[in-house]
Amino acid sequence: MAIFLGVDTGGTYTDAVLLDEATQQVLGKAKSLTSRPDLAHGIGGAIDAVLDTTPGIRAGDVAMVSLSTTLATNALVEGQGSRAALVMIGFETGDRGRASLTEALGEDPMIAIGGGHQHSGAEVAPLDRAALEAALDSLPRGISAVAVAAQFATRNPAHEQAARAIIRERTGLPVTCSHELSAALNGPKRALTALLNARLIAMIDRLIAACEHHLAHRQITAPLMVVRGDGALVSAALVRERPIETILSGPAASIAGASWLTGLKDALVSDIGGTTTDVCLLRDGKPAIDPLGARVGQFRTMVEAVAMRTTGLGGDSDVQVLDGLSGGLRLGPRRVMPLSLAAASYPELVLPALDAALARDPASDDSWRFAIPLFTTLPDGLPGRDAALAERLLAGPQRLSDLIRARIEAPALTRLVQRGLVLLSGPTPSDAAHVLGQQTGWDAGAALKAMTLLSRRRGGNGNRLAPSPQAMAQAIIDQVTRQTVECLLEAAFAEDDRHWALPPEDLARHPLTQTALDRAPGLIRFEARLGVPVVGLGASAGCYYGAVGTRLDCDMVVPEHAGVANAIGAVVGQVAMKVEGQVTSPAPGEFIAHLTAGPVRFGDVDAAVAALTQDVGQQAKTRALRAGVETPRLSFERDDIAAEVEGQRMVIEVRLRASATGRPRIATP
Repeated sequence: MAIFLGVDTGGTYTDAVLLDEATQQVLGKAKSLTSRPDLAHGIGGAIDAVLDTTPGIRAGDVAMVSLSTTLATNALVEGQGSRAALVMIGFETGDRGRASLTEALGEDPMIAIGGGHQHSGAEVAPLDRAALEAALDSLPRGISAVAVAAQFATRNPAHEQAARAIIRERTGLPVTCSHELSAALNGPKRALTALLNARLIAMIDRLIAACEHHLAHRQITAPLMVVRGDGALVSAALVRERPIETILSGPAASIAGASWLTGLKDALVSDIGGTTTDVCLLRDGKPAIDPLGARVGQFRTMVEAVAMRTTGLGGDSDVQVLDGLSGGLRLGPRRVMPLSLAAASYPELVLPALDAALARDPASDDSWRFAIPLFTTLPDGLPGRDAALAERLLAGPQRLSDLIRARIEAPALTRLVQRGLVLLSGPTPSDAAHVLGQQTGWDAGAALKAMTLLSRRRGGNGNRLAPSPQAMAQAIIDQVTRQTVECLLEAAFAEDDRHWALPPEDLARHPLTQTALDRAPGLIRFEARLGVPVVGLGASAGCYYGAVGTRLDCDMVVPEHAGVANAIGAVVGQVAMKVEGQVTSPAPGEFIAHLTAGPVRFGDVDAAVAALTQDVGQQAKTRALRAGVETPRLSFERDDIAAEVEGQRMVIEVRLRASATGRPRIATP
């Protein structure tokens, strides 16, 4: 009997399931809190729980382990990740500010040097090795990886490859080359994708190492696979080099899990986690692939992934009170630790602070919100104020009013949060669900105190936010409903085949749309409803999604194993490695095949395409073998771009994609 073990590491919970390959049945499932900074505790807890509570299953029965994760997605949505440097070769000054590069870099260094190639692959200028070496020697402390992007590197990667060799020799740091992540020409967008990949290397490496360590501890020798953003499986070794391919890994696994659990062919799948809500359209049993590249938060990458709309809304979203006379609430995009969980984890700190705040009216927010360090030793490379705050947090979690000793220190705490070194704690939808009895497991008494304190706050109109903690909790749950409906409507308008004059975001919030959903009486009546069912996934889907289905007047399906759908989806996919290449024609009768080793000129288009076919096919096959496929199946897609010149058809460019697919090899029990 071959047993598959699926593991999904989210921002709040790590899930594990055991699936019988032969019967396609879920044999067992378990959850454990995701542990920071040492992910091994949460992963180990989930694996141990599912193995120890499933009768008749031994570690030796496990034939394959597959991992999905939302950690990379969450990090990008929340603006977190390790520090990384970006090397840009041969770009103009104006190019460096495109594709959100400035926002993504933040305070991290950019190294701009001479070099790069033309559209044809010919060198524009030699690589400025001296400038690169000098810049590397002056990098600040705390840089964890380096990204390299060169002008037209997809047509000739020589300068990126040379720069990588110099950086590795000079610094010993991991290096991401943009041409290895995408074959597209948009240089600044490739640079952004490479930078984000570099930011994620340390985080994903820790995750895989933690998983491998515990599997070895349990004497599980089965191969470890990881879910990619397009739903395919890849080997853990490959993901260590290209962690950005795991953005939307969790959502992609949830789509596979939703299809497997429900059997639905057409539906909107909405997966609510602790940090994000991910919405995707399932058509004919398959998710669409985003042709523009995965978008997560404010960043549009060149990573091939399912067409998913990811929003910073989850059970652990921060509750924000809006300014202005109308007031109101907004949830996310920042994740915080629910106060009910903080009280269960640190009762000696949280409970007295909540009681002291309740004794004062009003009580400042900083007196009952907390900072939780996600490190055990002082991180390297922190500037002065950041280091001072981090040093205070070495003693453990603290009230914000005790940690921040001067207003000027507040930005330092924000930077520590953005780097993923500190997690704040505050009221969340999870706390509200505990107060209303919709969720259990943490300290419901602390959640009640948090809702009481929040209800006492006054909005812009001078009135209290709510007359009671229960009313405050209901207002938060209602806001979850509103924002979830917005997410679903945006996805529906974006995927609808009709042409709309307004963008999906505007249509979802348009007064006519809202009036139709309100079903309000009047001289003119509007009606609106979703035309497909919604599959609600996530541990808290049962708490929130009933009201969502009522609002949208659609069938709401929350399957039996909705809380572990990602872990199920992690083990039902297959490996698919894709490699793209181009043949270009700079002049009549001249064709350039842009191969891995560099551009090669041909006098005949068929000869150029044949060389490219062999090159991309071999690359795809090699990657599939590395990803764990024993006998890859090769297929090719060709797209010719041609023009008519003086009555004759002339090929300008040929784009070729090779795909190597197959099931990952499994261990023999």
